[in-house]
Amino acid sequence: MTDPALALTDVELALDGNAGRVEILHGVSLTVARGETLGMVGPSGSGKSSLLMLMGGLEQATGGTITALGQRLDTMDEDALARFRRDHMGVVFQSFHLIPTMTALENVATPLELAGDADAFDKARAELVAVGLEGRAGHYPSQMSGGEQQRVALARAAAPRPDILLADEPTGNLDETNGSAIVDLLFSLRDRHGATLVMVTHAPALARLCDRVVTMRDGRLETQAAAA
Repeated sequence: MTDPALALTDVELALDGNAGRVEILHGVSLTVARGETLGMVGPSGSGKSSLLMLMGGLEQATGGTITALGQRLDTMDEDALARFRRDHMGVVFQSFHLIPTMTALENVATPLELAGDADAFDKARAELVAVGLEGRAGHYPSQMSGGEQQRVALARAAAPRPDILLADEPTGNLDETNGSAIVDLLFSLRDRHGATLVMVTHAPALARLCDRVVTMRDGRLETQAAAA
């Protein structure tokens, strides 16, 4: 594969807990092409979310190499990782992670402001329009439904036009109607910005929308297949 968006080789992850050292990931190797949409499935505790966090530089691997857009994430310090995420990645979590003291508009504008974008609020407003929340720009997270909060989170992730979009169970806290709407928005944002999308999901129907699906089990990559 020429110039992949993500390349992981023999990745290991072990964490120290009260009961001692816990092995989370065991020699995972995976490559994601630029522009590809990859779904990650598997039972709870299989390592899906941990692998996604490594891809985003939100956890440090204890072994192996992780390359994103030609840059080695596993050798970067925290400041370099934060800059890389700011410039190249958008992350969407199951639990929204909005700043409660900021309005929807301010939440979406924050990553743009941190990047020094002089048009941060204009671009943030345009992203809220794209997710159908132009009328909620001045509302705080506590004044919005779960579906609306996830739309704001999507707008915030997409606003900097990331090369890589990572989504960890983006519909996990939503009912079926809101979840379906978020899926449609996620894929439309991917198409609009041309991003590579990697998504962890428990929903088989959602995984089938991806170009390729990988299955995790017991911290290992079990299967890889084109989506049905």
